[in-house]
Amino acid sequence: MKTTFLIVVFSCLTPVLFAQNGKAIDSVLVDNNYREDQFYFSVTYNFLENRPKEIKQSGFSSGIHFGVIRDFPFNERRNKAFGVGLGLSVNSYNQNMLISKNSDGHFNYQIIDESQITVKRNKFTTYLIEVPLQYRWRTSTATDYKFWRIYTGVKFGYVLYNSSKFTGSIDDIRLNSIDDFNKFQYGLTLSAGYSTWNFSVYYGLNPIFNKDAQLEGKSIDMNNIKVGLIFYIL
Repeated sequence: MKTTFLIVVFSCLTPVLFAQNGKAIDSVLVDNNYREDQFYFSVTYNFLENRPKEIKQSGFSSGIHFGVIRDFPFNERRNKAFGVGLGLSVNSYNQNMLISKNSDGHFNYQIIDESQITVKRNKFTTYLIEVPLQYRWRTSTATDYKFWRIYTGVKFGYVLYNSSKFTGSIDDIRLNSIDDFNKFQYGLTLSAGYSTWNFSVYYGLNPIFNKDAQLEGKSIDMNNIKVGLIFYIL
């Protein structure tokens, strides 16, 4: 009898207790010190800008970029922040400039005459470690994970490795660790969009090659532009 009585009393009081302390069932834990610490992954199409008129791109020149960015909010709402990151980047450029190496160890650059040489593939590739620095604006809150964002800044890169590959009717030519690439690359960045889907662009501010790379007696002062999509993952 006592047990039945206690069960009835407990059943009656439980809704009252939880109603008085509604946070126990309805509240959401809100982190007012949230950050947008994020991993990122980007796929781009790579353009060669300011290239000599003889150089033409062919095929699909692609870039794959990934890394992590640390978020440092500086206002009370925390929708404005600085971002500092670390990532890796792989970039290929399909074009008609043949890179070869002579017996003295010097690299030569020449335009492929496709009327005499059949080209199956001709590209150079760079592998970089990158440090993005960003100013970040977004419409996020502590509980809203889908929001508009505009991130802009600069990106510094160091070329860890490079290679060049030619496949065609003459001997295959494969080179790596070409000294004529600029080791340091840097440029302006912009990404904007909603939630996971974001447009991104990178504009290189210095040439891909250094002054030792000469095409018909002139420096190859072309830089790169990368346009594509970037995905942010919390």
